[in-house]
Amino acid sequence: MTPQQPLRYLGDFIRGRFTMVDNADGEIKNYSPSDLSDLILHARFHRDQIDHACQAARDAFPAWSHLTQEQRNAHLLRLKDVFDKHAEEMAVIIARDSGKPMWEALTEAKALGHKIDVTINHSSRLVATEKIANALPNVNGFIRYKPRGVMAVVGPFNFPAHLPNGHIIPALYMGNTVVFKPSEQTPAVGQFMAQLFEKADLPAGVFNMVQGDGEAGRRLVTNELIDGILFTGSYEVGLRIKQETLTHYWKLLALEMGGKNSTIVWKDADPEKALYESILGSFMTSGQRCSCSSRLFVHEDIAEDFIEKFYQAAKKLSIGHWSENTFMGPLINQGAVEKYIRFQEMANREDNECLMRGKSLDLKWKGYYVTPSIHMVKKWDANSVYQKSEIFGPNVAIYKVKDFDQTLKIVNSTGFGLSLSLFSKDQSLYHKALADARVGLLNFNRATNGASSKLPFGGMGKSGNDRPSADFALQYCSVPVASLEDETPFDKTKMLPGVHL
Repeated sequence: MTPQQPLRYLGDFIRGRFTMVDNADGEIKNYSPSDLSDLILHARFHRDQIDHACQAARDAFPAWSHLTQEQRNAHLLRLKDVFDKHAEEMAVIIARDSGKPMWEALTEAKALGHKIDVTINHSSRLVATEKIANALPNVNGFIRYKPRGVMAVVGPFNFPAHLPNGHIIPALYMGNTVVFKPSEQTPAVGQFMAQLFEKADLPAGVFNMVQGDGEAGRRLVTNELIDGILFTGSYEVGLRIKQETLTHYWKLLALEMGGKNSTIVWKDADPEKALYESILGSFMTSGQRCSCSSRLFVHEDIAEDFIEKFYQAAKKLSIGHWSENTFMGPLINQGAVEKYIRFQEMANREDNECLMRGKSLDLKWKGYYVTPSIHMVKKWDANSVYQKSEIFGPNVAIYKVKDFDQTLKIVNSTGFGLSLSLFSKDQSLYHKALADARVGLLNFNRATNGASSKLPFGGMGKSGNDRPSADFALQYCSVPVASLEDETPFDKTKMLPGVHL
């Protein structure tokens, strides 16, 4: 592969143009987790830029929000064309920045334009004006939706383009303006997204992008000009955002904060399909998806054979550099590797059997590569740190089970409530799971990860704050306005007692 060159640092994107940062507060030297010799972007940041970007978005809001929906759609469709034309360039930057294989990066890049299409042609029904005839006697009612104002979008590293775009497009569709802070782990994707917005030539200040560290993110979400915070990331960071904005009662928070997801393989499951989907659900994106399965519940009647095949399949997964188009790439950074190893040690200390040890890999490309790991849980323990924590790496805890009710009890035990998969031919079990599983996503004979943008995406408990994204994102990007419209002439005979005109 031809060595990749560093991208030219352009600065922050504010008021429709890139602005270089002087007298920086800090810098981000962004090396690829797939190849630590690949310097992608050397960015600088100054936290004062956050305030400038918020003011730019506030200044742009009146004109943007007063455009007709057709006018805003025209801007977004032009952006869709730009996204589609530059999907392959975006995919390479995603792959370099996050380490994910090229096939997966290209899937993400192609999803950007698709989000615009789905928002305009499908999700828009959720915010369509509705007339309620005779909401009061002889008075019609209307439900209309209007924008909230300036929305802060705080992006994650694992889907550095698709997930923030899933907030940005609905926000812009409704007439909000946006300040986007990419993850400091993937600043190059953030810069390229801003370049694509620049090419689409949206009105100045409608979309703004600022680089920065965790403190820059704190400054963004606490800025007085921000009306809503749209976040995807860890439970810990989402909790800090909630804490930092406790007194900012006017701010809408849409927080998607991870999961400790489960796959149940019952005794009547299609064994080959369940095996394939469980491998995808557990190890895709090296386990760095909020919807990945880290717990696998297998009915005891099929457990021995299924677990052996799962182990053998996990052993054969290809791992390597994004350009080699392997199944798994690296973890995002050294801290993620250390956490991954630490949790395996914790699993061993808590008396779980190690079936497959995950370790760092020494490949020709020096990066944060690890192998998958599997632990057999001897006994469910409600106080186990290993069994309840989101690891965000390719580790799976396997349980042998025989009672479906008890299995659902364990599924619900972690405090998280994002995703669950059930593999079975028994529809009654599926409907029981629909009733009793505390999750926002429940799949039948399909992996926990891989969501549809035409459906809501969100969880319960520690997985979010009841603001599902994807198809439902337009709802948290808008305010419903109720109107009573009385077109009848004034009737003095209906005046209330004691009123004299």
